[in-house]
Amino acid sequence: MSDADRSTAPTKQRSLSTRNIVVLVTAIVLVVAVAALNLIHVPVAILRPGPVTNTLGKVDGKPVIEVQGADTYPTTGSLDFTTVSMAGGPQYPVSVMQWIRAKFDDHAQIDPEDKWFPKGITSQQVQQQNTAEMTNSQQTAEVVAMRAAGVKVPETITVAQLQPGAAAEGQLKQGDTLVKVNGVAVQNLQSVADAMDSVKSGSKVAVTVNRGGKQQQLQVPTATGPEGRAVFGIAITPNYKFPYQVKVNAGDVGGPSAGTMFSLAIYDLITPGALTGGKKIAGTGTMSEDGSVGPIGGIAQKMQGAKDAGAQFFLAPVSDCSDAKGNIPKGLTVVKVETFNDALTAVKQIGTGKTTGFPSC
Repeated sequence: MSDADRSTAPTKQRSLSTRNIVVLVTAIVLVVAVAALNLIHVPVAILRPGPVTNTLGKVDGKPVIEVQGADTYPTTGSLDFTTVSMAGGPQYPVSVMQWIRAKFDDHAQIDPEDKWFPKGITSQQVQQQNTAEMTNSQQTAEVVAMRAAGVKVPETITVAQLQPGAAAEGQLKQGDTLVKVNGVAVQNLQSVADAMDSVKSGSKVAVTVNRGGKQQQLQVPTATGPEGRAVFGIAITPNYKFPYQVKVNAGDVGGPSAGTMFSLAIYDLITPGALTGGKKIAGTGTMSEDGSVGPIGGIAQKMQGAKDAGAQFFLAPVSDCSDAKGNIPKGLTVVKVETFNDALTAVKQIGTGKTTGFPSC
């Protein structure tokens, strides 16, 4: 072998080694970059369409709504509650990579994190809040549905908490049941608000409470609250006496926004006839004891989720119409509702074949 032959072999080896090193370094840089993009967090929340559940169906083999101790009636169709899949907050912080992907997702909504999660809140607090809101939502839905069906649901109003420095401190106590306020018999939450309408802030109010099984007459001071109203500085909560038991198996879902659909489903089960007429109807909205349908978050994602699940009709709170406009999926009829009766009327009309002429956003 010539000197020339011997001199070219090492040169070729060095050239291959250099290319391999470049490829290896590039691969390492890419891996590190991708890892960094997944580890570095962005203070945003990302909303996408979440799962849709038929309140007249089953979750994990169990009926979503179970009624025990009362007659129920067979029904058909769907009354779907819709959800939002959300990333962000202390439980599911958003990485740079997730944020980039969301930028190219037509159905993703990116918001500042503090729009949905107060600063300093922990993952445990988020979970507790979601669970409490779902529990309250289910209980309120039971009350509204039963009363709409003509079932009596007695209630009492109890002092749940005194705020620090409350005007009522020293008079009212946690656990007191309100019997009368300003001469008005306490029947529900609204009756307490009505009784306080004529009270001037700073004055004392005659209050009768049940404390430890005995009634007591009190003169309770007030302070000035929002809009100049007289307030005691207390939080009150209703306690219901249900004539029978309703269980809601919502699965791993939290928050209050399924209240309207739960109310409709319970009403459908405890009254004769199939409310939907076999139609697939979805919706959202919180539910108050007086039957008011309240606002929710992520209306655009919930409408898209309903459409993807095959719904033709969607019940939307009036208060969310401004966010719904411009985001209604093609082929989905959105019906705006303000009360449980609005929602019930709409579902009944859809069930009998009406498909147009509904008040919409």
